[in-house]
Amino acid sequence: MTDTGFSPHEGFSVPRDEVVVGVDGSDPAVRALDRAADEAHRRDTVLRIVLGLPWPDPGEVGFGLDADRQRPPGEAARAILDLAARRVEDRHPGLTVALELSAEPAASALVRLGRNAALTVVGTRGRGGFTGLLLGSVSLRVAAHTAGPLMIVRGDDAAARRGLLHDRVLLGLEDESDAEAALFAFEEAGRRDARLRVLHTWTHPQISMGEWPVSHRQDLASQARQHKELARFAVSKLTERFPDVAVRVDTAPGHAAAALVEASRAADVVVVGAHRREARPLGMRLGPVTHAVLHHAHCPVVLVPIG
Repeated sequence: MTDTGFSPHEGFSVPRDEVVVGVDGSDPAVRALDRAADEAHRRDTVLRIVLGLPWPDPGEVGFGLDADRQRPPGEAARAILDLAARRVEDRHPGLTVALELSAEPAASALVRLGRNAALTVVGTRGRGGFTGLLLGSVSLRVAAHTAGPLMIVRGDDAAARRGLLHDRVLLGLEDESDAEAALFAFEEAGRRDARLRVLHTWTHPQISMGEWPVSHRQDLASQARQHKELARFAVSKLTERFPDVAVRVDTAPGHAAAALVEASRAADVVVVGAHRREARPLGMRLGPVTHAVLHHAHCPVVLVPIG
């Protein structure tokens, strides 16, 4: 079922149960569209497909459309939205789809619509691992300013190509301040009937030479126990609230970004909290761990704004 109206966005607000996805006809956008359709189907809700500026060049409109530089840009953009709706219908017959052609920049439109959406989805040309490409400018701007949960669909899913099936949601947990991200992760695991792995990392003083003294090893073991208790306590109420979700809490010394990127190899999705920082002139407000995971994870990443 498709709502084909292209209504003005002034005064428009998205119900909290919508899933919003940005498209532009590119391959990364098609992957994001497919994932967003799955998410909307999983939530039994509306999928809103958005195309913002710059509208695609009529000669390179994607989605298999014939290149025609004589085609008006608006017509080409509407054709992309129509084809996106048909693709969703083929994938999930009966899913309600709304189409929005926006005259504002794509990142701005997605941030605006994402304020009240259950989930916003964008694609990226980046590939997993620390040798992967960086995020595109639109996905990075949306990540920096999103006010609601944002899924960035990584461009390289090596596990899927190898035929490996995962059933795990991975949560990067700093401390109890990540409550909103933790709640999303538990809900996501419940929706997927998946296992949830909670990963909490911590740092400790390094000894550069020689063997670790006994006192240092004992202190390290004590810290490990304390951090394990901290992580378990941070999610204890949620484990009671979601008794059907199988939860595994892991802790490890080291750098959070590297640990989460490596752990993402065995996950369907990784959930991290976005701890806001004061905006710089370019508007970047993401912390270094969040930044690294968004750029290098091996699976889709859900960013949940904190505070």
